[in-house]
Parts: sequence; structure tokens; C-alpha cells
Amino acid sequence: MGSSNRRFKTAIYEQFARIGKAISNPSRLELLDLLCQGPRTVEALAREAGLGLANTSQHLKALREARLVEAEKSGLFVTYRLADGQVCQFFRTLRSLAETRLAEVGEITRRFLEARQGLQPVDREQLMIKVREGAVTVLDVRPREEYRAGHLPGALSVPLKELERRLADLPREREVVAYCRGPYCVLAVEAVEILRARGFAAFRLEEGVADWQAKGFPVAVGEEERV
Repeated sequence: MGSSNRRFKTAIYEQFARIGKAISNPSRLELLDLLCQGPRTVEALAREAGLGLANTSQHLKALREARLVEAEKSGLFVTYRLADGQVCQFFRTLRSLAETRLAEVGEITRRFLEARQGLQPVDREQLMIKVREGAVTVLDVRPREEYRAGHLPGALSVPLKELERRLADLPREREVVAYCRGPYCVLAVEAVEILRARGFAAFRLEEGVADWQAKGFPVAVGEEERV
């Protein structure tokens, strides 16, 4: 192979490697997962990811340099968003590949769920049918700004921190399905534990909004629905 050809291939793969370097950190992957839910300020991302503000900014800088995220400053606040929808699709593909190739992913998840009360597996397809048909009360337990950015049609916005004080508003004669950001988000896990402890027939929908949308199902955007 000629030297010019070799330089070309090396230069191309170096650019591809920029993406790999940018995501070679678990905190950055979690930040991408959070940004799949919608634009967030640095402060909100730091809080949700359990990171310090300076650390979060450094991780976001690395993602921005790889052109995976974009930033917009408004006054004292900087809001980050994914560069485009392909980034969330890439994250979901990476997650799916890890689930397929790394047995540890399933084992870690299994041990976590087995330790939680009443979170035995349910028929996901039947559960999704009930959600689509409006046959259950669907709770979006993510923060409200994530709900506004996109939510399942008909879902009620009940952030986890508000759930206990709003239990009296939920109809007890219907099954309740809680969802959050996807299969590795624990907000819905905690919500189902609270609901079942209070006597509700409650289940967790593993799919998040991005997963729902990827299956071709509609997603609603805008103001919250209240119980």
C-alpha cells in the first residue's frame, strides 16, 4: 500500500477513534443517557449523575470536542443537548451490543432486581400493549423537564420525589405502570416499590422514551399532564 493511501487510512481511523476516546468513561456514557431525555443544564446533569460541577463540565467538554453534544449559554447557565438524534441512536446501539456480548450486564441487573421487593420479571410485550391501549395508569417518574421534552402519550408527570404525597390522587382500581429513562434507570424501580408498599398493583416498564420512540411508537412533547 502506498504511503499516501496509508496516511489516508490512518487519518480516517484516528477520527473514528475520537468517538471511542470520548465515550471511554462510564460517567460520560451516563451523561449521554441523560441527554437522550432532553437538554439539561450543567447543574442538572451534575445532580442527576451524582458528580461534582467541575467534573461534569470536564466530561461534557470531552463529549463536545468529539461533536457528540452542543452547548448554549443563556445568562449564567449553560445548557447541553445532543448534537443530533444519531447520538442517542448510537448510545442505544452501544447499550444493546454490551447487553448481547457482555454477560456481566445481565448478571449485574439480575442481582440488583432480585434484591428488590416484588420486582419479578413481567411480560414486557403485554405490558406495552396495555400502555398503548390506555388500559393502565402510566406514571412518568422522571424530573418534570424531561417529561416536557418527551413522554409517552397519556402518561402522568409524577416525579419520584413527589410520588408519596400524590398517592391519594391515583385510582386504585387500575394497574399502575411506572417508567423512567430506560432499563438501567432506577427511578421507576423505586416508584414501583413505593406503590406496592401502599397496596397498588404496580409494574415497571423497562423501556424509556428513546426506546419507545425507536420502536416506532408516538411520543408526546410539551406541557405536563397532572393527576
